[in-house]
Amino acid sequence: MANLEDMVEIAYPQQPHCPTVLLLDTSGSMTLEGKIAQLQEGVALFREEIGNDELARKRVDLAVITFGDSVDVVSPFSSVEEFEVPALEAKGLTPMGAAINTAIDLVERRKKDYRTEGIDYYRPWIFMITDGEPTDMYEGDATWNKVVENLHDGEKEGKFLFFTVGVEPADMLTLKKIAPQNRGPVKLRENNFREMFIWLSRSQAKVSASSVGDQVVLEDPLGPEGWAEIPTY
Repeated sequence: MANLEDMVEIAYPQQPHCPTVLLLDTSGSMTLEGKIAQLQEGVALFREEIGNDELARKRVDLAVITFGDSVDVVSPFSSVEEFEVPALEAKGLTPMGAAINTAIDLVERRKKDYRTEGIDYYRPWIFMITDGEPTDMYEGDATWNKVVENLHDGEKEGKFLFFTVGVEPADMLTLKKIAPQNRGPVKLRENNFREMFIWLSRSQAKVSASSVGDQVVLEDPLGPEGWAEIPTY
């Protein structure tokens, strides 16, 4: 039996939950071309769109992790109704490796909370948006190997779904090496942050309307009218 201090209050415990982590690059380069402002507006739009869906707002749990000057869980997991859009500030480098590990750990803790409370859950989403490359690990070093192993094994074992979006001028080849082998990175087309977050909210609504374990077909973000494009390496 769980101790009282271990109990976490989760809204709508009678509903299955879909934990979603927004893993956001807030390094100094995100100040260029208004990217950080568009990212902030996109998060607010995502929250609004999910909040307008009667079922999704009961089932989607949101968390935000930023990586720039440091890696910070700026919004721990909460229901959409309790979620407050964090103020994003762009500065510092790109500690992507630590950020990915933090996101994986956060997801695992949330799943443990669900199990403790007897709540069913969908496979968690980790949705990373970056305009750079990691500055806290380099291909082949110990940190890189550990992060890539955690990410690839977690995806293969069905622990989470990891999505990677590169924003100009992201190093897409490096992101391809980090991303799960079955889900390579996509490149944001012409800073279409708004369209990307609308797609994300629709995808979450689709997932939350399904039964846990169902295969859900998402809209193609790479279509002619889509927000993403296949990167060139």
